[in-house]
Amino acid sequence: MSWQPEVEEIARRRAIAQAMGGDEAIAKLHAKGRLSVRERIDALLDPGSFNEIGALTGQARYGEDGTLQELTPANALIGTGRIDGRKVVVSADDFSIRGGSSEATISEKWIYAERLALEYRLPLIRLVDTAGGSVKLLDKDQATKLPGYPSWPHAQMMGEVPMVGVALGACAGLGAIKVCGGHFSVMVKEQAQVFAAGPFVVKEGLGVDVDKEALGGASMHARGSGLVDNEATDEADALAQARLFLSYLPASAHDLPPVRPCDDPADRRDAWLLSAIPRERRRVYDPRKIIRAVVDESSFFEIGRYSGRSSVTGLARIMGHPVGVLANDPAHGGGAMTVKSSVKIESFVDLCDTFHIPVVSLFDQPGIMIGPDAEAQGTIRFAMRALAAIEQSRVPWCTIVLRRAFGVAGAAHGRQGGINLRYAWPSASWGSIPLEGGISAAFKRQIDDSPDPAATRQALEDKYRALTSPFRTAERFGILDIIDPRETRPLLADWIEDAARLLPGLRGVATRPMRR
Repeated sequence: MSWQPEVEEIARRRAIAQAMGGDEAIAKLHAKGRLSVRERIDALLDPGSFNEIGALTGQARYGEDGTLQELTPANALIGTGRIDGRKVVVSADDFSIRGGSSEATISEKWIYAERLALEYRLPLIRLVDTAGGSVKLLDKDQATKLPGYPSWPHAQMMGEVPMVGVALGACAGLGAIKVCGGHFSVMVKEQAQVFAAGPFVVKEGLGVDVDKEALGGASMHARGSGLVDNEATDEADALAQARLFLSYLPASAHDLPPVRPCDDPADRRDAWLLSAIPRERRRVYDPRKIIRAVVDESSFFEIGRYSGRSSVTGLARIMGHPVGVLANDPAHGGGAMTVKSSVKIESFVDLCDTFHIPVVSLFDQPGIMIGPDAEAQGTIRFAMRALAAIEQSRVPWCTIVLRRAFGVAGAAHGRQGGINLRYAWPSASWGSIPLEGGISAAFKRQIDDSPDPAATRQALEDKYRALTSPFRTAERFGILDIIDPRETRPLLADWIEDAARLLPGLRGVATRPMRR
């Protein structure tokens, strides 16, 4: 006697799982321009690479004779697959079943995916689309539960395996944590929202009427709070960003970042770099154009562009090697360190250090943001956290001072311990305080008492500006070299060769793992 009946039962149950919430529920998703959970997984992974785990999991109802009467699949899909041939773990919400509610699922299933990623040292991608908790769980359990998932190793995972959160719908409560509690997050604008609790709970708790988009849309979190790193135009863009982010990272902290072939010449010298920094000190420039000119062609992937905008952070490649890139944007607050930019820097440096990615710092820092608002926010405290993250990092740094490096924030140009590779463009200047404000403070009485205050101030500025020449610092070996801006890429190409040799010694979990 064979086991053919049982094999046929397996096939029947798998067909039920494949149907998800049914044709009507899927049609509703498509009508709103949204993909089903299985379509999302197919779009994310290499074709045919998804190996589902727990397909038979669900809520079943049996007749008195023990035969299956009804089976509702679990609204969480998990499994392994490949992105560009590299293995990953996927955990995805099925909105077609109970709105993807976290309370309607079987938590052991999605927690298993997280533990699998940790123990097998594989990246984890969470496709989040969940209505969050529901009081209807009381009907099922007839009791409440004390919040928490004791077997969920989230804190440990932050220090060991890359985690990506993709917000594809309303992500409330636990869903919000799944989106933001990782190393990179992206949300679909005008489709996804992220919040601790939705509008109904906010109305009851605070008496405030607010819709989902205003409460937790991309304008709030990807362009405002910084809770979510990036926004995407649609689902395809969000999934593409998830794939791209992981292309720079190792499978885990126990591995090295992947190196790709590079046909961009190491000795490429872009002529326009010679005039990239305006001679007029108050004129702004586009740091992203400079970044793209010195890293491998088309390799720069920016993270967190619309929050903490005075700082620019992103991943790129130099001669095929992944690098983290830090820069300042003078178009926003002169490039000064704010609360949000400090948090952004701290998180990014931690990311690079956790996964052994060398850092290139293209520095133009006027200092910590000043003024009553900045003081009220405790900006200095957050700036010092960013400085601590930089100093505690172990990865190699290479700094190019493009224009300014002033005050305490000037120390954020790179790690001070060890061999500090510091170069400068001829447009650079530095000091304990910007010259203009420093002269006003130090010579206030002399300026005020002079017959021509403006002329006196100008004479003092001319005198002290001559002393701030970067060549004077170079004479004392306060900086390694002043370079022709066109020589930046060749210099970085030479540096990354040496930096890469140090990375094997960094493999493993850092003593100060990343937190978010």
